[in-house]
Amino acid sequence: MTKNIITCLILLINSVAFSQDTTLLKQLEDSMPQQLHQDVSAGTFKATQIINTPTVESPGKNGLQFLIMHRFGRINEGAYALWGLDNATIRFGLDYGISNRFSIGVGRSSLDKTYDGSFKWKMLQQTKGRMPLTASLYGLMTYTTLKYDDKPYLTSKHRIAYVTQLLMARKFSSRLSFQLSPSWIHFNLVPTPEDQNDLFALGIGGRMKITKRTSFNAEYNYLPTGQISSTIVHHSVSFGFDIETGGHVFQLVFTNSEGMIGPYYLAKTSGSWGDGDIFFGFNISRAFSFKKR
Repeated sequence: MTKNIITCLILLINSVAFSQDTTLLKQLEDSMPQQLHQDVSAGTFKATQIINTPTVESPGKNGLQFLIMHRFGRINEGAYALWGLDNATIRFGLDYGISNRFSIGVGRSSLDKTYDGSFKWKMLQQTKGRMPLTASLYGLMTYTTLKYDDKPYLTSKHRIAYVTQLLMARKFSSRLSFQLSPSWIHFNLVPTPEDQNDLFALGIGGRMKITKRTSFNAEYNYLPTGQISSTIVHHSVSFGFDIETGGHVFQLVFTNSEGMIGPYYLAKTSGSWGDGDIFFGFNISRAFSFKKR
């Protein structure tokens, strides 16, 4: 735990000390053809995540992003657990741009020792006077590897879940962006026959730019009732404060979701803001460009 915190702090200090003139967003879009820049409304969001929810943004062709998502324990654990700082959940991810519109990603979360693979395809791009929004199709598959001594019946197929999201965003001004994210979640195995294997959720999120290098983000993911019966699931509500430091974006996070990938924050959020089940944490993203110059 301590090593994880120290590693992340070192990365943050490094990002501040060695920040470049090139912004993260510029590196993500580094390979976009020059003639498109005149018409395209670029930079709908600062990074590839609003907080937990993916944005319409993705690495450009031959661009690589390294993402660290870190959540401490619940704040209401009190002084004994240092208000959650004694505990942590972490995810590492890599996303690579195959083309300017299509990227793939892999990740690993400590929660349930989960591996994930994803793709993002930018179907539409907001342009001045022609296309009012940007739309991306996002697909994710997860595989849990946590060992259960009391569940010998679990096979590989039981450990798989899928998420598909249609990400639709509009940049209303240089400071304000919104995104709507209808989502479908499928679990190969559910706890009881009363629980549905296929779930539907609707997310909304936005970004408000405060200064040239800071912004405020928020997201809300609504899971309609009646789909899960065996446990109480709360809607995921998250807030973030972004600080851009050159090729990095550092985001301070407050959320009631411990999990940071689709099946968890959409369908397994057990925390309640009213009860103080709030997880403080951060996201750090770093972009690299392999474009030939």
